[in-house]
Amino acid sequence: MSSKVSVVVPVYNPGPYIDDCINSLIGQSLPADEYEICFVDDGSTDGTPARLDRLAGEHANVRVIHQEASGWSGRPRNVGIDATTGEYVMFVDNDDYLGPEALERMYAYGVAHDADVVVGKMAGKGRPVPLELFRENRPRATVRDAPLIDSLTPHKMVRRAFLDRIGLRFREGRRRLEDHVFVAEAYLRAGNIAVLSDYVCYYHVKRDDAGNAGFRPIEPVGYFGNLREALDVVDTWTEPGPLRDRLHRRWLRNEIVERLRGRRLLAMDPEYRREMFTEMRAVIERFGPGVAAGLPPIQRVVAALLADGRLGDLEELATWEAGLRPVGDLRRLSWEDGVLRAGFTVEYASDAGPLTFRRDETGISLAPPVPDGVAVRFEEAKVDLVVRERATAAEFHQPVTFEREEVGTADPSAVRLRLRAEAHIDPRTAAAGTRITGGIWDVFLRYRLSGWNRETRLGALRGPDAEAGRRLGVVDGQSVLPYWTDPHQNLSIDVRQSTGRLRYDLLGTRPEQVTAAPGRITVSLPAHVDTATTGLLRLTRAAARAPYDVDATVEPTAGGCVLTAVLTGIKIPPGRYRIAVTLGADAGDRAPTDLRLTLRVNEWGAMVVQSADDTTRPAVTRPGRRAPLVRRVLRGIRTALR
Repeated sequence: MSSKVSVVVPVYNPGPYIDDCINSLIGQSLPADEYEICFVDDGSTDGTPARLDRLAGEHANVRVIHQEASGWSGRPRNVGIDATTGEYVMFVDNDDYLGPEALERMYAYGVAHDADVVVGKMAGKGRPVPLELFRENRPRATVRDAPLIDSLTPHKMVRRAFLDRIGLRFREGRRRLEDHVFVAEAYLRAGNIAVLSDYVCYYHVKRDDAGNAGFRPIEPVGYFGNLREALDVVDTWTEPGPLRDRLHRRWLRNEIVERLRGRRLLAMDPEYRREMFTEMRAVIERFGPGVAAGLPPIQRVVAALLADGRLGDLEELATWEAGLRPVGDLRRLSWEDGVLRAGFTVEYASDAGPLTFRRDETGISLAPPVPDGVAVRFEEAKVDLVVRERATAAEFHQPVTFEREEVGTADPSAVRLRLRAEAHIDPRTAAAGTRITGGIWDVFLRYRLSGWNRETRLGALRGPDAEAGRRLGVVDGQSVLPYWTDPHQNLSIDVRQSTGRLRYDLLGTRPEQVTAAPGRITVSLPAHVDTATTGLLRLTRAAARAPYDVDATVEPTAGGCVLTAVLTGIKIPPGRYRIAVTLGADAGDRAPTDLRLTLRVNEWGAMVVQSADDTTRPAVTRPGRRAPLVRRVLRGIRTALR
């Protein structure tokens, strides 16, 4: 009986970097009897072959094939395809790993939409991955209506019957871009392609030793020869015209133009740079005039300088571009109905300050080194805000609205180009419609303007309204704490107290914010609560063996929230207790936060709240009895009247 999915993993000397891959494959939510894992060992010389053999002996759905080294991944992938029987084939590299539900979700999505190819959302850990493609689910995608061409790595699920029907396999031998050739043909010949974007299926990992196959230095002659093969596939399965030009543009932009810009060009050894330049000039002739014409302005300039053989000018332009960066200014931050709202501006700057542009009757232009002037399409500028989980690099776009504004300068003919935006981060839906889970989520901006598409953090530059509006939120029962990172002061979000930063927000709680009486304690706290939830009050006495944990209710108020703990049936012995709280329905999962307040209880049950640093012993009276001073005054009055 065939499996639903066959996972094919080419393996070559991964060492410990295969650990996460193995663990993620063995731990899939898809039942083990519904998928098979085929490791194809391509002549490894480390301890991996023996380890894989042991793994196969422990798991019935694991198979290992050993073969002589072939030099690249194409042959082991083909061997894996032919040796397995699953309805779909999933390709995984030995230093990457899958999300726990990846196979189950991708298979179900592919079957539901009758897809020949299923593309699962990717997260890059030290490696770039497509972004725009995974903005939303695309159950029926084509190269005509979706940016599929941005994702040409082989880490996809492909229907076996489709592979066999069209005879599609990987090019073999020691070569580069064999995955581009394979994926491009699959895209162009598939009956349907389904893009799953609401769950991170594939984690694309850069090894600490940079030993991934994709990070090995490219040999220019062979590399650009292999690039021509990818263009040949497009030419075979498309007609001349806008679609072919748009697909070709992906290789011109990513494999050629972007290698000649900024720090990427400057980082090349000068001799290697000249060799790359020579081979790029030879292949650029392959692209028709409509290909470069569709590039953003600054990329068209780079392509033109390459075509003209002006390496020196490219180096000068790259030096100037290396100093450009987007700058975000966080103007406002506030909670409203469980949604964190961030108001900000973003513009490009250089070491000399905000970048200025020339405005005249012909439009807006920029005068960088070398070109006489680069037209700037400000009407196409846009900004995205994403939250990225620090541990996994999973990221999700958040809703953003913005307006473009031209800011005047001392020079009447010069303007700054700036976007004024507001983003809404709803913890209940921020992860592609589902709530973000516990962890640290970093906030990033991406500003796109005429060929510059760069990323920056948000928060280091901020106004007083952002500072004043930052506070803890309790949303959908879980704590969500915006905070400033150390030392860069960028905005991050701590979900479910993954850091110890909450204590800093609650350290300012004053004794007068706590009302303590026999049977009930209430605490007013500076936290936004979207709806009534639960919490915990902990009273800890130094000499006691265990604290008193009291379930509490947390209700929103105009200025924050109120935690109420009812001490029904609980008798608190006399003594001095530290007060700590936890907010949210998941309160039992986390250690309460110390408020640095103490509760003094006397032998009659009366309570007084003090700062933890206040060591004075307050006068506490017995309930129902007059205080000693009052008794003395009354006794004196009675004596004087006798």
